[in-house]
Amino acid sequence: MRKNCVFLLIGALHVGPAFAEPVSIFANGAMDAGRVSMLASAKPLAQMESDALIVAGPSLFADRALGGLFAPVLSQPRVEGVRSRRSVPADLQAVRDLIGRAESASAGYDAIHHGAKRLPMKRPSQMTIREIFAWIEATPGQPHAIGYYQFIPDTLERLVSQSGVGDEAVFTPALQDALADVLLQEAGLYEARAGRMERQTLMHNLAKIWAGLPTRSGLSYYHGYAGNRATMSWAEFDAAMARVFPS
Repeated sequence: MRKNCVFLLIGALHVGPAFAEPVSIFANGAMDAGRVSMLASAKPLAQMESDALIVAGPSLFADRALGGLFAPVLSQPRVEGVRSRRSVPADLQAVRDLIGRAESASAGYDAIHHGAKRLPMKRPSQMTIREIFAWIEATPGQPHAIGYYQFIPDTLERLVSQSGVGDEAVFTPALQDALADVLLQEAGLYEARAGRMERQTLMHNLAKIWAGLPTRSGLSYYHGYAGNRATMSWAEFDAAMARVFPS
């Protein structure tokens, strides 16, 4: 039903440090090394689908090793076992919340890109993966960013394929969190937690994924492309992240 493609991602937090082992929402497995990032020859976002809010690709950070403390987490998914919010480490939940605030505002897990005129018949959090892609295919020519983290089709396709989530899985808040956590791992969240990445490096990586987050200049990494802009200031972003990663 869904076509294979090469992806490029674009893209969009509260507090309390809690340094535990990485929260893997999927059982042990390996990243799909066969996919090739477009980053080296990335085209302007204006040439990509206008709903880009989360960057796609195997990862914008494909050249950064994911070994060491951070064993690959994508293979046999255990989405039904995703931890509840109360059991998620505070630092991880803080970053999730900040991204959601930057990307989806008050609509939360049922957010749909404001430019979409033909909406699905159900709330996103009640739709199956199959229903989401059926809606996307039935409504060409409009943006399709969806959910708390504003996944665009290529990114959602990539994450669903990598993780092995079935087409009948429901796009629940837990599943949305699980898929976003893969992007957070790729950006270096767990390396920052372990003191192996500086906070502002992580912030820059996150801004390269979610367009609602600012770079040090105060502008979105994708400012002006497809209507993207930062939805918070650099000072606000840095203050929130400093509470999570104080060093």
